[in-house]
Order: sequence, then structure tokens, then C-alpha cells
Amino acid sequence: MLRVLVVDDSHFTQSQVASYLEEAGHEVVGKARNGKQAISMVEEHEPDVVTMDVKMPGMGGIEAVERIMATRPTPVVMLSRYTEEGAETTVEALEAGAVDYFHKPGEEPSLDLYEYKAELIDTVEDAAKVQPEPLAPAADTDDEEASESVSTSATASVTAADGNPLVIIASSTGGPRLLKQHLGPLPRDAGFRVIVVQHLRDQFTGQFARDLDTVSEYTVRESIDGGTVAPGEMVVAYGGSHLAVTDDDGETLTVEHVETDRDVNVQPAADVTMASAAENAEGPVIGVVLTGLGTDGTAGVEAIKTAGGRTIAQDDESSPAHWMPSSARESGYVDHVTTAADLVGTILDATRPEAEP
Repeated sequence: MLRVLVVDDSHFTQSQVASYLEEAGHEVVGKARNGKQAISMVEEHEPDVVTMDVKMPGMGGIEAVERIMATRPTPVVMLSRYTEEGAETTVEALEAGAVDYFHKPGEEPSLDLYEYKAELIDTVEDAAKVQPEPLAPAADTDDEEASESVSTSATASVTAADGNPLVIIASSTGGPRLLKQHLGPLPRDAGFRVIVVQHLRDQFTGQFARDLDTVSEYTVRESIDGGTVAPGEMVVAYGGSHLAVTDDDGETLTVEHVETDRDVNVQPAADVTMASAAENAEGPVIGVVLTGLGTDGTAGVEAIKTAGGRTIAQDDESSPAHWMPSSARESGYVDHVTTAADLVGTILDATRPEAEP
């Protein structure tokens, strides 16, 4: 049984969500109508999970998530509408620390939510498995010195590496926040070609790419069918299909949106992208598996390692959801283990021929 706090400014939606949770055997420890009430109730009731509306009077859901993550990190599932604005705020909430999202049907509170109650319950129960991390501290002098150190390492790595290394990053639950916080310092001078396979629906991958572009030295965009990835560029796999590497002229990759008969249960699946890269990429390939539920990336790092590439998986301690990187490490095909904070440095180290697992 989970202890859940329901936060929504609609009394009707509050009652719906609470009743579905209680029918599933969970305890609703409180109901809040805005972010300020939610913060207070999280401190008072210490729930296992919070369901959080995005738009509320007074303090909205995103600010509430930020404050909860700063004071008492708790798994939060965002509830929002299927709109363009809803997509932007949902991604913003995930980057603020929410671990998942659920889209309420329609523009107004309605009985349509009943049709999706099983999905809602599954989302809440999965969220309870996640251990969100406190917000990272603001940049300071030590961070600036670390950035200079990273740039120095990048120069050494590029000198040592042959070709234009391709980095494929598998990421799921907890990933948007982690990537926005820790992938930005990857130096453009390193000349990587980067593909990020983040488990998001197609409504959100474009927005996530635009957000990464604001913090990265790389040019970041959502993938397009038949598009390319050149050194100094990063693509976020479009959420409506799988992404495959189909050609590499030694400098520029060609990627395509594909269907797959592989045994995968997520879309986009990093296993598909990594396997295609292992087969078709000309230069060095580095496979990275970060936080997430499930096992996506495990078959992918096996394919990359078997083809002579290098592989990285996140450690459990810094992973909000450790299942994906744990599965990859247990496969025996991982060369390097990294913390979230050391992600960029570990990628750079993996490009060096003398790097040892």
C-alpha cells in the first residue's frame, strides 16, 4: 500500500484520482489545492508519492516540485493536459525533478479519466520505486574550475581518439533532470556526435531537445527521418518511433526513424539505436546507460562492446531509478561506471585508447 498526496485545484479531479487510488488499495493521506498547501502536506504526511497538477492558483505545480525536491525529495507524478503548452510545462516539471507524468484527457475535468485509471495507477506505483535526488547546488568557483578541467581533458581525448566518436545515451525515469544538469559541459571541441534516447512521448522530445540546447555547447535538435548528425551536434530521438543509424561516411551519420521486430517494450528504445550503431558506425562508438526503470540499453551495450566499442553505466547511488544501469552492469559488458556528476568526464575518459575498464 502506498501513501499518496493528491494535488489539484479541481475538487472533482481530486476526488476522481483519490477514489481510483483507494480502489487500488492505496491510502490518500491528503488533498491539496495548490503548491503551497502541497509543500506543507509533504512535510506533515511524508507521502510515498505525490500526484501534482501543473496549473493551480497561487503556487503552481512546477514551483512546488522545485521546493519539494529542495526540502524533502519525494516522487512526483505530474498531471497535465494534451496541449502544446502542456508539453512545455510537463518537460519543465520533469527537469525540475518530477519523476513521471500522466495526461488528463480533455480540456476540462470529466469522467473520461475513468477510462485511464489503470494507466494512472500503474504510473503512480512505478513512481514510488524512484528515489529522486535533491536539487544540485548552484554553480560556484569549484564548478568553474571543474569545467576548465573538463575542457583540458577534452583536448587530450580528441588528440588520442581516432575518427569522430559517436556517443549514444540511454535514459529514462529521472533522465531529463539529470541530463540537463550534467550533460551541458560536454565540450564541443571534443567533436562527438551525440544521440540521446530519452524515453518520452513524441509530444515532448522536441521540447526536451530545445531545453538541452539552452545548456549545451552542442547544437541540439530533435531527430528527423533521414537526418544527419555531424561532429559537435546532438540529436534527441523522436518519441514517435525508434531511431537507427543507417550510414556513416566517417564524419556525418545518417539516421532514420524505424519500426522494429526486436523484443522491446519502450519507444524510442536505445537497444535499437545502439545495435544499429554497432553495425553501421565507422568511428568509435560509446554506449551510455543512465537512470531508468526496465532494461533498455542492456542489449545495446552488449552489441557495442562486441563490436569493439566502449560502454558506460551509471552507479546505483546517483540513479533515481537504478534498474536500467544495474541491468547493463550485470550483463558484464560495461567498461566504466559513473556517477551523475562525473558523466562528462567518464565519457571523455572512454575515448582514450589507454583507458582501462
